[in-house]
Amino acid sequence: FCGDFEVEPWQIEVTGECNNRFTLDLDDLFAFEHEERVYNFRCVERWSMNVPWSGFPLSALIKRADPTAQAKFVRFESAHRREQMPGLAASPWYPWPYQEALRLDEAMNELAMVVTGVYGEPLLRQHGAPIRIIIPWKYGYKNPKSIVKIEFLREEPQVFWQVTIPHEYGFLSNVNP
Repeated sequence: FCGDFEVEPWQIEVTGECNNRFTLDLDDLFAFEHEERVYNFRCVERWSMNVPWSGFPLSALIKRADPTAQAKFVRFESAHRREQMPGLAASPWYPWPYQEALRLDEAMNELAMVVTGVYGEPLLRQHGAPIRIIIPWKYGYKNPKSIVKIEFLREEPQVFWQVTIPHEYGFLSNVNP
């Protein structure tokens, strides 16, 4: 299923409206103090499950980047490796690479998490290895997988599902309690 998708080596570029632009590798990610949190993960298809994620607060990574006063949004871009990800070539009508974004204040919430593991094990490829974002008050598609770029922006970006099906998927996509 995901056998050809290589997660090592891996780099995440942090750029945009921030004072400290940098590139992270796997060693850098695992240098952050990790913890486990159990969150209810919700899908727009009306299923949900409790999942024990391991990782660190997204705010820790954001603080390291030191966004400028102009930064209002943070965009996440997923890997786009056509030779390793056959689904990309099989669906050329989609606007790859996958991109999702949050308001900066949401990304700084203490519940927002950078995830590197699940169920006490390293994150599997099909779960978004080696790094994904979990925002527990958002639907699953707002939790991007296999992140290769994090960019701080002044203006609200158009993201994957907003571009693809704008009448169904809004920018906020909060779960109604």
